[in-house]
Amino acid sequence: MRKTLFDKVWDNHVVESIKNGPDIFFIDKHLIHEVTSPQAFDELKEKNLEVFYPERVLATVDHNVPTLNQHLPIKDDLSRNQVEKLKSNCFENNIELFGLGNPNQGIVHVIGPELGITQPGMTIVCGDSHTSTHGAFGAIAFGIGTSQVAQVLASQCLLLNKPKKMRVNVNGKLNKNVTPKDIILYIISKLGTDGGAGYFVEYSGNIFSDMSMEGRMTVCNMSIEMGARGGMIAPDKVTYEYLKGKPYAPKGDLFNNKVNEWENLKSDSDAKFDKEYFFDAEEIYPMLTYGTNPGMGIKYSDLIPKSDKKSDIKSLEYMGFKSGESLIGKKINYVFIGSCTNSRIEDFRIVADYIKDKKKAKNVNALIVPGSQNVLNEIRKEGLDKIFMSSGFEIRQPGCSACLAMNDDKIPPGEICVSTSNRNFEGRQGPGSRTILSSPLMAAATAVNGKIIDINEQ
Repeated sequence: MRKTLFDKVWDNHVVESIKNGPDIFFIDKHLIHEVTSPQAFDELKEKNLEVFYPERVLATVDHNVPTLNQHLPIKDDLSRNQVEKLKSNCFENNIELFGLGNPNQGIVHVIGPELGITQPGMTIVCGDSHTSTHGAFGAIAFGIGTSQVAQVLASQCLLLNKPKKMRVNVNGKLNKNVTPKDIILYIISKLGTDGGAGYFVEYSGNIFSDMSMEGRMTVCNMSIEMGARGGMIAPDKVTYEYLKGKPYAPKGDLFNNKVNEWENLKSDSDAKFDKEYFFDAEEIYPMLTYGTNPGMGIKYSDLIPKSDKKSDIKSLEYMGFKSGESLIGKKINYVFIGSCTNSRIEDFRIVADYIKDKKKAKNVNALIVPGSQNVLNEIRKEGLDKIFMSSGFEIRQPGCSACLAMNDDKIPPGEICVSTSNRNFEGRQGPGSRTILSSPLMAAATAVNGKIIDINEQ
């Protein structure tokens, strides 16, 4: 039987299939951070178990670390205790840790790819839902719960039922100012937040094959927002060029041999999917969300649609919006550019290119939060930091920051933030905060103008 990309990677990692039950599924790389790992290590200690395969585990701190003065002791008790607990757990179990002060520290889904840890054909898990990011390399990558974190630490395996397979095709020519973030927001707006439930999604078509690796990561990152278990894009020359020379990637002949293997990681021409969708690139425009889930998205210039659903009515009430009105002209006081969705160097180049020789509006607080120390160093190397500072943007140190407001980077109650993050749930960026998801370009334009503008009329 002909196989999909997902089938090929999945089948290659099944240790054993339990009759009328789940598969015993091997995990190549287990990524951990300070928030979801302490309980898992405690569970191992209670059961007198050791970490089975420490060299396949990698740790970093990102979720609730401060983004100011990271060289100083952490003031918040919970954050400090979690960071210290991760440090001691990694030391006791011989696990590599990129802690504060380490040149490779950063958001877990940024550092994995940029260091070459993430590779095609791998299985990757992390106690974080946006692990789907790594699927951009043709890997099966997904988030797991704390009990599963313990399971992987103890056995390097999971008990899993194989998801169904979906393919999303996007072909054609993109419109002006459309970025990968707009593409995935468009797809989610069409399929809904449960459209991918029970599926692993493969993204296919010229739009994705023409996309940079950083763009592909943005797309796969938000697969979870349409309910999918994860997303994948077949590896190709773009993937190989991105990985070549990365610190943890294979070197020399070993790399060439790996590329030959990776060339087989694509869906066979007659492979069957359980569900398939086709979209025309010409229908996609810069996107904005107007509600409290990522599926409530519209073309930037469209009017907020009318809905009689109680959840939609409640959502608009929370946001302070009304059906039939436009988002263009809405005054915005907060802009956040960061998160595991859009905090890579390509994202900041887009922002810098737009704001160069401009000033942010006086009413706007504009936050730039790189996804890793390496991204921050590249920002400085390319002189983007000078553009940000001269335009009035504030640059912070790497971390998840205002994406989920687990540190001090919170949006005040009642304020709207145009954000490049991945979720616009009630209070996601701080108690009472309200979020409009956008691309880095739309966020930059909002910061400069102090309001949402017609980006394509400029």
